[in-house]
Amino acid sequence: MGKIRVALIGIGNCASSLVQGCHFYRDANEGEEIPGVIRPLLGGYRIRDVEFCVAIDIDKNKVGKDLGEAIFAPPNNTLKFCPVGETKVTVAMGNPLDGLGKYLSEKIEIAPEAPVDLAKVLRESRAEVVVNFLPVGSDRATQWYASQVLEAGCGFVNCIPAFIAKEKEWREKFEKAALPLIGDDIKSQLGATILHRKLTRLFSERGVKLEHTSQLNVGGNMDFYNMLERSRLESKKISKTDAVLSQLNHPLNASDVHIGPSDYVPWLEDRKWAYIRMEGRSFGNAPIHLELKLEVWDSPNAAGIVIDALRCCKIGLDRGLKGALLGPSAYFMKSPPFQYSDSRALSMLEDFIRSGQP
Repeated sequence: MGKIRVALIGIGNCASSLVQGCHFYRDANEGEEIPGVIRPLLGGYRIRDVEFCVAIDIDKNKVGKDLGEAIFAPPNNTLKFCPVGETKVTVAMGNPLDGLGKYLSEKIEIAPEAPVDLAKVLRESRAEVVVNFLPVGSDRATQWYASQVLEAGCGFVNCIPAFIAKEKEWREKFEKAALPLIGDDIKSQLGATILHRKLTRLFSERGVKLEHTSQLNVGGNMDFYNMLERSRLESKKISKTDAVLSQLNHPLNASDVHIGPSDYVPWLEDRKWAYIRMEGRSFGNAPIHLELKLEVWDSPNAAGIVIDALRCCKIGLDRGLKGALLGPSAYFMKSPPFQYSDSRALSMLEDFIRSGQP
């Protein structure tokens, strides 16, 4: 099937986990059950077929360094589970725009270099799939990068809650350009969102009326530090809340739901603690209360899904599919163009992999 040439926008913890994972699982083969890997072979592509050809950031600690070094540069603090070594991909300077908020600017110094001509870099590197890992709240920056992706003729995987695939205007741009799009906002492998969605669906399927629910998340990575700036959180809260409430058979008042990031605890590093509470009523109006705590390493949890999403995007390119890929978006993302149950989304994804239906 050949290789998949991938460009990374934002060399933070998620990029670090993805790059490490592509080295860690390079020998993963079909038919093997491998911890952390959902599909060793997806549409003819193995994990070892992923080649990183472009890396973009604005951090002085990363720009100008080899990707294999930059993924471990501070303030990155995720789990180091695989040595990478030299990749021969140098991190180039991106366009800051609104990518650096109030709190991140306290931790990150912008590199002095001028932004590269990204569309030109993508074309010259023969990049095929671009993965967006910008910080939450980077709405203008994400739109700018998406426009560069369109100009360069690449597929786009939007892993953050800056709405591209969810917006009809952007879907039509990718359709017109005959390019595949997967988005928005990655739904981690076994994270708070997928767990909360499953429990919400379970309440409905078992006849329990959900009356109140909350999801509080704390962590120690730069994503959580960035989200201390509440003005950057609007799209994130919308994305997480809609992802969960879409699984209900009845509406909930806004005052009965709270889902979103809560605080930054530095010593947690890239670990995340998610606290979920659900209150409902069952047979005879009897109360049911559920409380759950989930602890995960946040970025490997995301990378376990991104590795499949980028391969699906490449399949879309191979098959000449254009616009938002509905099955992959519904299964991999919190805010796809249209919400489905997770079982339906999985069926749509399997149909896509098998037959190429978007």
